[in-house]
Amino acid sequence: MTTAPVVKPVAAAEPATRANTAAKRVNIIGLERADYKGADSTLCAGCGHDSIASQIITACYEMGVPPERLIKLSGIGCSSKSPAYFMSRSFGINTLHGRMAPVATGALTANHTLYGIGVSGDGDTGSIGLGNFKHMLRRNVRMVYIIENNGVYGLTKGQFSATADVGQELKHAGRNELPPIDLCMEAIAAECGFVARGFAGDPRQVVMLLKAALAHGGTAVLDIISPCVTFNNRDDSTKSYSWGKANDERINDFTFVPPQEEIRMEFEPGEEKEVELHDGSRIVLKNLDKSHDPTDRNAAMSLLQNAREKQLFITGLIYIDTKRANLAQHENLGDVPLVRTPNEKLRPSRESLLKITAAMS
Repeated sequence: MTTAPVVKPVAAAEPATRANTAAKRVNIIGLERADYKGADSTLCAGCGHDSIASQIITACYEMGVPPERLIKLSGIGCSSKSPAYFMSRSFGINTLHGRMAPVATGALTANHTLYGIGVSGDGDTGSIGLGNFKHMLRRNVRMVYIIENNGVYGLTKGQFSATADVGQELKHAGRNELPPIDLCMEAIAAECGFVARGFAGDPRQVVMLLKAALAHGGTAVLDIISPCVTFNNRDDSTKSYSWGKANDERINDFTFVPPQEEIRMEFEPGEEKEVELHDGSRIVLKNLDKSHDPTDRNAAMSLLQNAREKQLFITGLIYIDTKRANLAQHENLGDVPLVRTPNEKLRPSRESLLKITAAMS
């Protein structure tokens, strides 16, 4: 029995090689950082999604991931526009709303030697795509699954998503009275082998988590808090549409959002900080310290439940299991991807089909 190879990032260069690549400003495979960029963003200025795209560029560049060996996938929503903004030399598939997971499963089964990065939203994953998300985790498809989590449907004018906090208030949606879905808990419950949470305003940690996720042999879920600068605001905000109308400020283009400064924070291990968002609301972030054992599944679930009760957003690697076989290994796909396997090895011969048909008659 053979097992499918796990593609690992390019190893670190020898000192001499590192010196040469540094002088040329290229990475270990000879590419510049510009080779990992994409199109200019059309998202709102200050959106955390752009910061995440930038950190994906940084992580892939520093790890020496060949762009032509990576596939980008997304569903529908503001988050799902993000793959256009990084890795323009890579393959890309923008799927239907909530359907990224099954398309990714098919694509990475057809060619399990590719790296996979999927970018989804809290609505795309936690609502219409929740069932597909859970089954993908069961199969352990080898890819990085990023959830850009802001608690609202930004592309369809700011309704509550499944991860919105109880008591959250939005201009048109009113007050949310339903409990949020914790997608990290859902991932661990579905036996996902790599679960982490980050904050878009902490790029150093996001890069670290992305590198670890890219090196993981199965599905790696990154739930990244990425505040919406447009719809997650209050009527008294000077950057809201209602404030502009009340002050007789004409807004000609209702898709225009005044620029906001990106929220950035740096955390030490174990540190807890209160972060003020653009609308004046506040969230509490806590960085995991070294006392947490990410290999203990029960401890991970307990940690998430405790954070939920105290309304904390914990960040860092929550759970990891490196022993689970991924889908390609389960299916014994071997060293050659299916897309490069000749038809005579994939399809039964005419003679064998006639023999089967005859046996059934």
